[in-house]
Amino acid sequence: MSNDLAQQTALVTGATAGIGRATALALAARGAGIIVHGRDKERAADTLRRIEALGATARFEPADLTDPAEVTTLAERAGDVDILVNNAGIFHFARTSNTDPATFDTHIAVNLRAPYLLVQALAPGMVERGHGAIVNISSGAAATPGLGSGIYGATKAALESLTRVWAAEYGPDGVRVNAVAAGPTRTEGTAVYGDAFESAGQAVALKRLADPEEIAAAVAFMASPSASYVNGAILGAMGGQPALG
Repeated sequence: MSNDLAQQTALVTGATAGIGRATALALAARGAGIIVHGRDKERAADTLRRIEALGATARFEPADLTDPAEVTTLAERAGDVDILVNNAGIFHFARTSNTDPATFDTHIAVNLRAPYLLVQALAPGMVERGHGAIVNISSGAAATPGLGSGIYGATKAALESLTRVWAAEYGPDGVRVNAVAAGPTRTEGTAVYGDAFESAGQAVALKRLADPEEIAAAVAFMASPSASYVNGAILGAMGGQPALG
């Protein structure tokens, strides 16, 4: 594996499981030091062990992303960050009539406000140092309407819009901002939906769910020097759309 991220520090939110943990490992394998964000100390300890087994450095920084004060404190504790991966997100599927205000607010807080506050806090330091990479984790739900995924898809569509805005805002100073739109991925979070979610893999051209490592590989590419001229892009890692029959 290339060591092209050596001497860089990456903050990955939601890095104790699923796509976030796989991304932390993928970046560590390329030499980056990792700041592991999450809320579960035991899962964080497991992630730290895996990163350290790769020869990389890591530390755990807990924070509740529904609390803007904790998000700001997370950014302060992180310090100088070269790579920011806004991965943490929630998804509670319900139709509009069954979505209560608390569910609506939590989606906005975690999926949209937290990335906004982290970019607001950390991008200026990247600008000052003249380099940086921000990768936001989006979803196919941002562009494809799905019954029950309204507020989740809306937050991801908004995050993609911010990705393009931030790319224009920070790009001239050497900070690239991109997004990876993940297709249906087999994680601890999606496992609770059982066979209903497994069938989602049949809706893409590859006819299967993604593994977290496959999404993480796309994220690591976007964060790496190999993507040095990629800015404001939404990379679809969604298994492809099947042809209409």
